[in-house]
Amino acid sequence: MDIFLLCVFLPLVTVTWGQYSDYYYGPYNYGDNDEWVNVYRQGFNFQCPHGQVIVAIRSVFSKKEGSDRLWNYACMPASQSLGEPTECWWEEINRAGTEWYQTCSNNGLVAGFQSQYFPSVLDREWQFYCCRYSRRCPYSCWLTTEYPGHYGEDMDMMMYTYDYYIRGATTTFSAVHR
Repeated sequence: MDIFLLCVFLPLVTVTWGQYSDYYYGPYNYGDNDEWVNVYRQGFNFQCPHGQVIVAIRSVFSKKEGSDRLWNYACMPASQSLGEPTECWWEEINRAGTEWYQTCSNNGLVAGFQSQYFPSVLDREWQFYCCRYSRRCPYSCWLTTEYPGHYGEDMDMMMYTYDYYIRGATTTFSAVHR
């Protein structure tokens, strides 16, 4: 009888546990360490699958490779409390060789990036892929302190808490350091 109950309830526990996976971000799967979305001094386009948003960003810097960075991203489904994505779009381009600050317009969340490297200024231009969801995201925005303190530092930023999202980014640019 105990084996019978175990066989009946084990699948129910498994299904119930699977439903709660939406509320905890486990370790991010960037793929192998050598799997970057770009190579040095090349452009790239990265978009999360439909209904997912960027939740982790990893980057390494190389002065030898034109003061450029390798980039990698992880995506997770947006909270069910946000509903379904209603529209997605590419924001304005942030030009290379300048300082900039940008957030997704229209209450959007970052779901991708595209970037092009410019050897003349040893910098990248950026464009955000943003998605708006059917229910408004209840939040106040602030800049995280999880960023490299020096232009050459590596970066590994993760959203550890569910219902925290990336809405934008800012950068600095130094004509001296490039």
